[in-house]
Amino acid sequence: CILGTHHEKGAQTFWSVVNRLPLSGNAVLCWKFCHVFHKLLRDGHSNVLKDSVRYKNELSDMSRMWGHLSEGYGQLCSIYLKLLRTKMEFHTKNPRFPGNLQMSDRQLDEAGENDVNNFFQLTVEMFDYLECELNLFQMVFGSLDMSRSVSVTAAGQCRLAPLIQVILDCSHLYDYTVKLLFKLHSCLPADTLQGHRDRFLEQFRKLKDLFYRSSNLQYFKRLIQIPQLPENPPNFLRASALSEHISPVVVIPAEASSPDSEPITDLVEMDTASQSLFDNKFDDIFGSSFSSDPFNFNTQNGMNKDDKDRLIEQLYGEIAALKEELENFKAESARGAVQLRGRASELEAELAEQRHLKQQAQDESEFLRAELEELKKQREDTEKAQRSLTEIERRAQANEQRYSKLKEKYSELVQNHADLLRKNAEVTKQVTVARQAQGDVEREKKELEDSFQRVSEQAQRKSQEQAEVLDTLKRELAASRQELQVLQGTLESSTQAGAEQSTRIAGLEQERDSLSRAAERHGEETAALRAELQQLRDALSRERESSRTELETLQTQLRDKENAERALQRRLAEEQLALLQGTAREAERMVQDALGRLEDPAHIGCTGSADCLLSRTLAASECVGRLRDAHSKYLSNRTAVGSLLPCLALFAHLVSDTLVQGSATSHVAPMEPADRLLEMCRQCGSEAVSYLSALQDPGTVEGADCSPVMTCLGRISAIGEELRPRGLDVKQEELGDLVDKEMAATAAAIETAAARIEEMLSKARAGDTGVKLEVNERILGSCTGLMQAIHVLVLASKDLQREIVESGRGAASPKEFYAKNSRWTEGLISASKAVGWGATVMVDAADLVVQGKGTFEELMVCSREIAASTAQLVAASKVKADKDSANLCKLQQASRGVNQATAGVVASTKAGKSQVEEKDSMDFSSMTLTQIKRQEMDSQVRVLELENQLQKERQKLGELRKKHYELAGVAEGWEEDGEW
Repeated sequence: CILGTHHEKGAQTFWSVVNRLPLSGNAVLCWKFCHVFHKLLRDGHSNVLKDSVRYKNELSDMSRMWGHLSEGYGQLCSIYLKLLRTKMEFHTKNPRFPGNLQMSDRQLDEAGENDVNNFFQLTVEMFDYLECELNLFQMVFGSLDMSRSVSVTAAGQCRLAPLIQVILDCSHLYDYTVKLLFKLHSCLPADTLQGHRDRFLEQFRKLKDLFYRSSNLQYFKRLIQIPQLPENPPNFLRASALSEHISPVVVIPAEASSPDSEPITDLVEMDTASQSLFDNKFDDIFGSSFSSDPFNFNTQNGMNKDDKDRLIEQLYGEIAALKEELENFKAESARGAVQLRGRASELEAELAEQRHLKQQAQDESEFLRAELEELKKQREDTEKAQRSLTEIERRAQANEQRYSKLKEKYSELVQNHADLLRKNAEVTKQVTVARQAQGDVEREKKELEDSFQRVSEQAQRKSQEQAEVLDTLKRELAASRQELQVLQGTLESSTQAGAEQSTRIAGLEQERDSLSRAAERHGEETAALRAELQQLRDALSRERESSRTELETLQTQLRDKENAERALQRRLAEEQLALLQGTAREAERMVQDALGRLEDPAHIGCTGSADCLLSRTLAASECVGRLRDAHSKYLSNRTAVGSLLPCLALFAHLVSDTLVQGSATSHVAPMEPADRLLEMCRQCGSEAVSYLSALQDPGTVEGADCSPVMTCLGRISAIGEELRPRGLDVKQEELGDLVDKEMAATAAAIETAAARIEEMLSKARAGDTGVKLEVNERILGSCTGLMQAIHVLVLASKDLQREIVESGRGAASPKEFYAKNSRWTEGLISASKAVGWGATVMVDAADLVVQGKGTFEELMVCSREIAASTAQLVAASKVKADKDSANLCKLQQASRGVNQATAGVVASTKAGKSQVEEKDSMDFSSMTLTQIKRQEMDSQVRVLELENQLQKERQKLGELRKKHYELAGVAEGWEEDGEW
C-alpha cells in the first residue's frame, strides 16, 4: 500500500478498496484498517492526507458507532479512529509537519514563523495530539491481561502491533513539546504558562510509565528499541535546563523483521525450494542442456546416470532437508525455552510479591495486636486516674468543711466585737453629755478610728469577708459621728446643768474606766484570735494551692484519658457501624438474589406446598418482631449492635426462604392467586431491600422501619391460607351443591362480562371516532358474540348434566350420584371455574385495549384460553353422556359456535391491529443515509434481542405447560384408571 501511494502519488486506489470493506461490521478488520492507514499517513505519499480528508466525517461516525460497543475491539477502534482524525486535523493545520513528524530545530522554528502566539497555539495542538496517542496506549494495555505473557500470543500481538507507530509519534511529540515550552518560557511570564506546565507534567508521567511497560514486553524487544525518559521532568523555569534535554530516539534494528513480513519470506523460500526441486526433476528426466563439463560422458553419449548415483543424490537432498528441518526445530526449541524462562521469571516475581504481601499482612497483624495491648493499658491507667481524682475530690470536700467551720468561728468573733463596739458607743454617748469629757471622747474616738483603720487594713489584706465587716464598722462609725454632733449641740444647751451632773460624771468616769479595761481585754483576745485565724488562712491557702496544682495535673491527665477513651469509643462506634453496614449489605444481597430467582426461568420447575410457605412465613414474622426489638434497643444504645447483627442475618435468610418458597408455591397455584402471591413476594422483597438499605445509611438508620415487611408477610400468609387444599374439607354429600353453585357462578360471570362489554361498546361509540371507533366496535362486537356462544354452551352443558344424572342415578338422589362419581364431579367443577375466570380476564383485556393501555396479543391469548376452557367443559360433560343423546348434539353444536366466535375475535383483533399499524407507519422521507443506516443497525439489534427473548419465552411456555399438565393430572386423577 505504501509503495502504491508513491507510485500513483495519492491514495485514491486505497480508499476505493477500503470503501468496499465491511468496516462497520467487523471490529478486527476495522482495527487492522486503522493500523494500515496510520502507516500510510506516516510513510505514504504526501498526497495521502489530501485524499483522506474528505473521509474524515465518515471516520468520526464510525468512531461513535464503535464507541457503543463496550467489549472486544469496539472501544479500541473508537479511540484509534479519533486518533487518526486528530492526526489529519493536526497535519492539515500545520502542513510544514511531515506525516512521520521528523523535523530539525530550524524547521520547527519555521513552522511557528518565529511568532510567540503561533508557538503557544502549536503547543496546545501538540498536547491534544499527544493526549490521543496516550489514550490509545492506555486502552490497549487496559484490554490485555498483563499477568500472562500476552505479547507472545497472536491475539496480544494483534493489539500491540499498532503501538509501534504510536511510540514513534510520541517520541517526536514529546521532544517538540519540550523545546517549544522552553521557547515560550523565554518569551512569556511563568504564571501565564502554568496550565501548559501542569498538562505537560501529567503527560510526562503517563508517557514515562507507558514507555517503561512497553520496554518490558517480549514482543517489542526484537522489533523496536524504546527510549527511556529522564527520572525527573525538565525544569522550564531554568533556561539552562534546555542544554540538559536529550531527545528520545526510537531505534528499529535493521535485522528485525515485522511479523507481517515473515509469512512473505516463508512463501518466497517455499517458491525457491519448489523451483529448485522442479529444475532437478527436469534435469533428471531430460538432462541438462547448459552443462559445460567436458568429462560428463553420460551426457555426451546420451546415457542416463547410474541408478546408484541418482540414489546418492536423492539421499543427499533428503539429508539436507532433514538438516534444515532440524535447524528449524532447534530454533523453535530455543524460542520456546526463552519464553518458558521468561514465564518462570514472571512466576518467581509473582511468588516473591505474594511473599512480600504475606509478610506485610503479618507485620500489620502484629502492629494491631500491640496497639490493642496499649489501648488496654491506657484504659487501666484511666481507671486509676479516676480513682485518684475521686480521692482528691474527697480531700477537697473535707478542706471545704474545715474552712466553713473556721469561717463560722470568725463570724462569732466579729459578732462579739460588734457587741463590744456598740456598748462602747453607748458609754461614749453618755460621756459626751458633759463638756469636760469632750476632749477625752475625741481622744478615744481617734484611738478607735486608728484601731478601726488598722483592723480595716488587716482585713483588706487577708480576705474579702473581713473587708465587708470593716465596711459595716465604717458605716457605724459614721453614725457615731452624727450622734456625736447631736450630742455636742445638746452639750451647748446643757451647760447650765453641768454642776448638777458633775457628781454623775464622776460615776460615769469610773464606769467608763471599767468598760475601757474590759474593752482592752476583749481587744487582746480579738488580736490573738485574728493571729490564729491568719495562720489558719495561710495554711488553708497553701493547702488549696497544692491541691489546685495537683487537681490541675490530674484533670489534665483525666482530659487526656477521656480524649483517648472518646477516640476509642468513636473508633468502636465506627467499626460497629461498618460491621452493621456490611451485615446489612450482605443481607440485602441475599434478598436481591432471592428476588432474582423469582424471575429465573430455571426456577419454574421448583414447586412447594402452601403449608411449607405458611411455616416459613410464620418464622419470618417472628424474626421481624425480634428484629424490631433489637433495632429499638440499638437506637437507644448504639453500642448494643451485638443483638442486631444475628437478627439481621436470620431476617435475610428467612425472608429469602419465604420469597423462594412463595415463588415455588405459585407454580402449583391457580393463575389469579399465583399472580397475587408473586406480586406480594416481590413487594415483600422490595420492602426488605429498602429496610436494609436504610440501615446502611447513618442518616436514615433511625427512620428505618420493618413494619411494611411484617405487613407483606401477613398478606403472603393470608394468600397461603387461601391456597391450602380445600378438597379434603368438602364432604362428598356437598359435591352436588358445589357443582350447581359453580355452574351458576359461571353463568353469572358470563352475564356480567356480556353486560360490561355492552357498557364498553356504548362508551366507545360516545367518545371515539374514526379508525379507533371502527376497531373498537369490531373487537367488542366479536367479544359479545363470543360471550353469547359461551352462554349457550353453558346452558347446553347444564341440560346434558341433568340428563346424565337422571339416567344414571337410579333410585339414588343426585347428591349420592355426584358423590359416587367424585372424579367426574371435580372435573366439572374445575372446568366451570376455568370458563368463568376466562370470561372475566377476557373482558379486562378488552377494556384495556379499548382504553389504549393493553395489547392486541393479550386479547387474542385470552380468547384462545377461554375457548380451551369451554372445550374442557364440553369434554367433562360428555364423558358419561349417551352417544345418541339430543342434548349431547346441542352441546357439540354450541362448542362449534364457541370456536367460530373465538376465531372471529382473533380475526377482528388482527384486523384492528393491522389497521392501527398502517396508520402508524414510519416516514422515511426526511431521513438521511446515515440516519437510515443507524436505524437499520438498531433494528437488527432489536431483532436479535427479540429473537433471543422469543426463544426464552417459548422455553418458559413449554415448561409452564408441562407443569400445568402434571398438576392438573394430580388434581383430577389422570394417573388413575377411573371412570374417564
